[in-house]
Amino acid sequence: MKPFVLNLIPLVAASLCSAALDPAALRQAATYSREHRGTSFLVIQNGKTLLEEYHRDGSAETPQRIYSGTKAFWNLAALAAMEDGLLSLDEPVANTIASWREDPRKSRVTIRQLLDFSAGLAPGFGMQVNDYDDRDRTALRLPIVAEPGRAFIYGPSCLQVFHQVLKQKLGDRSPSDYLERRVLRRLHLGPQRYLKDRAGNPLLAAGFVLTAKQWSKIGQLVLDHGRPVVRPESLEQSWRGSKANPAFSLGWWNNQAAPGGREFDFEDMLVPKWERQDWHNPCLCRDAPRDLVACIGSGYQRLFVIPSLNLIVVRQGAGGHMSDAHLLRLLLGK
Repeated sequence: MKPFVLNLIPLVAASLCSAALDPAALRQAATYSREHRGTSFLVIQNGKTLLEEYHRDGSAETPQRIYSGTKAFWNLAALAAMEDGLLSLDEPVANTIASWREDPRKSRVTIRQLLDFSAGLAPGFGMQVNDYDDRDRTALRLPIVAEPGRAFIYGPSCLQVFHQVLKQKLGDRSPSDYLERRVLRRLHLGPQRYLKDRAGNPLLAAGFVLTAKQWSKIGQLVLDHGRPVVRPESLEQSWRGSKANPAFSLGWWNNQAAPGGREFDFEDMLVPKWERQDWHNPCLCRDAPRDLVACIGSGYQRLFVIPSLNLIVVRQGAGGHMSDAHLLRLLLGK
């Protein structure tokens, strides 16, 4: 698969990157979000806040759960660990996890496949409950239910295996401490809500609680090509996608199949069991730029970033249902 390089912007789009969005379009998008139980809506373009609204007793200082938006931060830690020489994304997990060496399929799984959810590992959704015994131990013992690299299986298990890999690579340092020192502090964020189990393992798939402005910091990192956390060539690993799901990689969803891709609700597609999901040629919005990337959290928590428009959009909500594609069309005046 040819890598999708997010910072190679077509000349036409680049010439328009400083043009501000239509204020009327912004208001329409904000109204749509609010009418679908939106609690915060933040639009930043060219470093300037164009719109900022809070509803349902929310405020700029009210942090909210971002659910699976948490994944992108831990994946940044993976890229930082790669830069620090601790690991290679394409090395076998079994190089570190001895118990995987005798299994003919587990022995072929790479760290990248864990982070792309294409390892074939059973999803392990039960690990997301509070007061769990030992998530890492459970994840390591789960079976491989599909050939590595062949299926997209979204769930907490792969990231918990990665946590154990990173833990062994770090030795005396904990992965949470590494995340805080190497990623969060550079983004001017403090320690987070880790939802630790009884063995002290954080839940990597979810847990963070951020304000809209705090969440926008990782959006600014995308616009700054990874700085101040990782180099541009490292961050570009996040836009590759995989054969199992070309719209997902390292915690980020992409729109690279636009304008001709299959437009559908990604959050809805994650509801059925993995065998019944269809990730063929997916796109978030056919009318949005191809370089759109997104963090997606349950209940329509969203961080959208469009580098060609120098644009960051944060949408947080209190449940309900909405259409990403419709929201984006309203926002972009399509």
